[in-house]
Order: sequence, then structure tokens, then C-alpha cells
Amino acid sequence: MIKVLIVDDSIVVQRLLTRELGKFPDIQVVGAAVDPYVARERIVELSPDVITLDIEMPRMDGLTFLEKLMKHMPMRVIVVSSLSQEGSETALRALSLGAIDVVGKPSSQFSVPDVAGRLVTAIRGAAVAKLRPVAPATRTPVKSTVGGGLRTTGRVLCIGSSTGGTRALEDILPAFPADGPATVIVQHMPSDFTGPFARRLDGLCSMSVREARDGDPVVQGSILVAPGGRHTTVVRNGAHYQIRIEDSGPVQHHRPSVDVLFQSAAKCAGANAMGMLLTGMGSDGARGLGALRMAGGRTVAQDEASSVVWGMPRVAIEMGAAEAVLGLDRMSEAALNWWRSGRIDESRASA
Repeated sequence: MIKVLIVDDSIVVQRLLTRELGKFPDIQVVGAAVDPYVARERIVELSPDVITLDIEMPRMDGLTFLEKLMKHMPMRVIVVSSLSQEGSETALRALSLGAIDVVGKPSSQFSVPDVAGRLVTAIRGAAVAKLRPVAPATRTPVKSTVGGGLRTTGRVLCIGSSTGGTRALEDILPAFPADGPATVIVQHMPSDFTGPFARRLDGLCSMSVREARDGDPVVQGSILVAPGGRHTTVVRNGAHYQIRIEDSGPVQHHRPSVDVLFQSAAKCAGANAMGMLLTGMGSDGARGLGALRMAGGRTVAQDEASSVVWGMPRVAIEMGAAEAVLGLDRMSEAALNWWRSGRIDESRASA
């Protein structure tokens, strides 16, 4: 039984979430709080496993509370936020402060069941997630100002991640130089979050980062983030690669799906592609990573010790899809070694 505390100043939202979560036998809503001060008392009293946290609340905003909570009493927190652009950017800041996941608030009575289903998945993932210290970013990115810096590429790096992936990507990508490997990312998150997330990464990285659009070239010096709610694939256009955005149904319960991205790279790039499967709940990406390896691509899965949720990488490893299993601290090096030499371990690479 997963004990959940709902922190939200709206009594209506409290009741809706309590009712919907009560339909699942493995989840128990043990209480609710209208603001962080009440929440602090409820945490001590009820010892919840997971907290759902609103951002805009009286007396103390959710971000301030989250920062204090993670500093003095780290807990598994899921942010339940408005899906407006401003709300999305605030929620992404919450992820950088230590929140496990973000779920959009129901916009109407009709959206409540969909939101509840997403929230249940997030709660189950958070319940098994590892809590990690939050280290503020200290790196100042240096952007390339040379127009010719974005060059067509013979190699494509594809990265897939879910729960815990936003912080993992913030660890990996800033280490890439401004003219680094052409990169395409699928991160499971709501559609209104992927644009703000790409802009956040752009502020942290030397490479250019933005949300992918149909027809975008896949080029050196550029990182493209799959838009939420649609599949992103890589296709060949003559001697080059470009993005295709598709509206087909969910795969592995996700859209965008890591499997879809990896399988497209296996088909069009083969040995010129690298797949990197990071932390996340479920199995999305495991089959696609296997397809990449069968096509001659290099494949890496994140290890258990550094994963917030060791689900997707674990399945890939068990299937034999991962050529290498690495900690988060070695992912950047492995990607750059492959980009420069075609090998993951530079010590074994030819000059």
C-alpha cells in the first residue's frame, strides 16, 4: 500500500484526486493539506510515502516548500501543476529541485480520469524511486555563434528517458561541446512541458536545444527534444537525416515512445547510430535498443545504482539489448567517445 498526502489549496481538487486514487487498491490517500505549513504537520503525523504538491498556494508557494523539504526532510514528491506555459516552466524548475515527476492538473471534469491514470503511474514510479541530492548547475554554457557550426552528420545519438530523466539529461548534455553530436531525445512528459524543457536545456548546454519539428535536419551541434503527445522518428533524406513527427497511437503506453525513436534510427542509420536508455519506469525503449544493437549501432543502458527508477534500462539489459551498462557519471564520456571514434570506450579506440 502506497500512502499518499495531497497538498493543494483547492478543496475541489483534493476531493477529486482522493476519489480517483481511491479506486486503486495499492494506493491510500492518508490525508490532505491546504498549504505547506499544514503539510509539514501532516508529514510528521502521517509519514506518507509520496506527496502530490501544487505550486500556487497561500502562505508559501510550492517551489519554496519543495526546496526546504528536500533540504531538511527529503521525500518523494510529484508536482500536480497547471499545464499553462508559465505553469510548465515552474514545474520543470520543481524537477530540478528534486521532484520525481510532474502531472498536469485536470482542466475539467472530463479530464479527471485521464489525469488520475497518469498520476497513478507517477505515484507508483515515485514509490520505488531513489532520492538523490540536488546539486545546482554551475556550468555556464558557451554557445557557438558561427552560422556554419551546425553541420550535417553521419552519426546520430538517440536518448530515451522517463522518470528521473530530466535531471539525468541535465547531467549528461551540458558536457557536450557546442559542435557536439547530433542528438534526438524522447523524454516522457506532457505535451505542454517539452517546449519549456527544451528551452531549459538550451540555457544549460553549449549545444543548441529546442523542441523538434517535422522536417528538422538532424545536424551536428543540435539537440532535438521530441514534442509531447506525438511520436518522433529519424528518417534518411538523401545523404542526410531529418525528423518526422507522427500521430500514430501510443506504443508501450507512451507517445512519444522511445521504442519508436530507436527503431527508426536502427532502420535508417544502423551502425551510425547510438542508443542511450536512461532511468524510467516500465519497458519503453528496451525493444528499440535491441533493434539498434541488431542493426550494428552502439547501445548503452543506465545502471541500477544511478537510476532513479531502474525499469526501462533493466528490461533492456535483461533482453541483451545493452552493449554496455554505465553509471550516469560515465554517459557523457561514452557518447563523446563514440561520436569521435565510433567506440564507447576511448581506451580501446583507434586514434
